[in-house]
Amino acid sequence: MSDSPYRWVIVAAGGLMGCVAMGSLFSLPVLLTPMAEATGWSRTGISMAMTVGFLAMAVTSMVWGSLSDRFGARPVVLAGASLFALSLWLAGRAPTLPLFQLSFGVLAGGAVAAFFAPMMATVMGWFTTQRGLAVSLVSAGMGLAPVTMSPLAARLAEAYDWRTVLSILAVLVAVTTLPLALLLRRPPAQAATLDGTADAPSEGMTVREAVTSPPFIVLVLTNFFCCATHSGPIFHTVSYAQICGISALAAVSIYSVEGIAGMGGRLGFGLLGDRFGAKRVLVAGLLAQAIGALGFFFATNLMHFYLVAATFGFIYAGVMPLYAVLIRENFPMHILGTIMGGTGMAGGLGMATGPVLGGWIFDTTGGYGALYVTSFGLGLGAFLIAMTFRPFPKATVAAQPQSA
Repeated sequence: MSDSPYRWVIVAAGGLMGCVAMGSLFSLPVLLTPMAEATGWSRTGISMAMTVGFLAMAVTSMVWGSLSDRFGARPVVLAGASLFALSLWLAGRAPTLPLFQLSFGVLAGGAVAAFFAPMMATVMGWFTTQRGLAVSLVSAGMGLAPVTMSPLAARLAEAYDWRTVLSILAVLVAVTTLPLALLLRRPPAQAATLDGTADAPSEGMTVREAVTSPPFIVLVLTNFFCCATHSGPIFHTVSYAQICGISALAAVSIYSVEGIAGMGGRLGFGLLGDRFGAKRVLVAGLLAQAIGALGFFFATNLMHFYLVAATFGFIYAGVMPLYAVLIRENFPMHILGTIMGGTGMAGGLGMATGPVLGGWIFDTTGGYGALYVTSFGLGLGAFLIAMTFRPFPKATVAAQPQSA
């Protein structure tokens, strides 16, 4: 049933898996400086592994989503978690930069996508009300990564070399995500919302009709520019802070501030989306995100970084769950994983721009100022595109009894 208490178990499992997975993937910014010093590899080359990872995530997102539509989230997430743990272990043993880019970028990036579209589609399927809150809680779990996993990676890096750190993270991924994935179940069938309107357009909508529709295209473009806006600041802020004279451990703490603020943003924006509508809150958030990204341009000391990171983290983390709510409101359940995978693909492509763009800007100009100005422009693009979103009209249907 749609009000089954088990739906909160799905939310908790999704949040915990997202925390470990995203935290392990984003250990690379923490390890960037020690890796460059230990190997002699360029920062651009190491950053490229993250870019490759986001590209691989983009390519595989729709595949994982489609598989979850067909087989359910449990086997898909189990397969992705196993491959992700193996990829991190291989990355820690890569003898050359190209092999590191292959294992961390192609394999790990492609595998981590299994945690997102299948999970979000499953969570959305368990809820007819409180969707904004539910998806925000899952996203908040992912937001715990900078507060938990990034400091863990930094502490490990103080005691071990970067290869050992990645091996430890691989084991941690395996022993946490695999048992949690076993808790996943297919969502129950849901005929209508409580107000008697269809929960989404006709269940007969095909994938082709969905991916060529204006609502899907606008969401894809918006998510691309949105993720391109915050990917550079997320990846390069630790390095930028160190250049400003802040110690490595203090610079990592900026991630923690951003992550704590992000958890509040996810919950706050989710509740606001439930009350005022997901589109309205998303559009306002995208404009605020653009302004927040520009704030890093003016940061010069640790307190400045804390203030900007708290604001930026609250906003960019808050807007992300709203895409899943808009997708659930506009597309039928039987293709939800595919559609979320499609928007995830766009997000992955957007995230791929930041690491390499920031590395290129630094290698070319000797600083990161132009990165934050560019992020501001990309954020304005996301805001303007989101303004054009128009939902599908919803038909009125008779509510039908749920099967047990």
